[in-house]
Amino acid sequence: MMHNRADYRLYLVTDRNCLQQQTLEQAVEQAILGGVTLVQLREKAIASKAFYERALRIKAICHHYNVPLLINDRVDIALAIEADGVHIGQSDLPCGVVRQLLGKDKIIGVSARTAQQAIQAQADGADYLGVGAMFATSTKQDAKTVSVETLNDIRESVSIPIVAIGGINHTTLPALKKALQAADTSIDGVAVVSAILGQKDVKLASEQLKEMIKT
Repeated sequence: MMHNRADYRLYLVTDRNCLQQQTLEQAVEQAILGGVTLVQLREKAIASKAFYERALRIKAICHHYNVPLLINDRVDIALAIEADGVHIGQSDLPCGVVRQLLGKDKIIGVSARTAQQAIQAQADGADYLGVGAMFATSTKQDAKTVSVETLNDIRESVSIPIVAIGGINHTTLPALKKALQAADTSIDGVAVVSAILGQKDVKLASEQLKEMIKT
């Protein structure tokens, strides 16, 4: 899987706390069947061995459907399971160091809230940026919102893909699209958590979001 050809349109970030009845593995498979194009496994409170074992199971599902799997923060886990890449925040290992560890063919995403952070990430070898939170979000309580103006500044500062994240769901996605249109700016995808994993019918939720992205 070449990282420059990754499809960022509907990007799933996992959070087991959102799940209704299913296991994470079942939910990820349903989400992919519904149209998710990329999966990021995020586990903030889990022992390394359990994370490793879960990551292997999720990777098997993703790769069965030819969907890349990224690991949140944990470069060691990404290396151990030979994931397709990682997503890192501003307080994680620097992007340049991660690139040295993972090599040139892996996908590296970096969270950015300012044009300065975005420019730095691109210079350090990031493949894409995660920008947000676009809206208040229950899955990340400390996330401060980013305005469409800032998103526009970031878009004008870098040439790598941008994925919007934070509070994006079936209600807020049309508002985001409208705001982006008004600002004459474009993004390459949206990252969602509870808008897919928190729904009773994960596959249907994914299908609906995919349709909204298209139109």
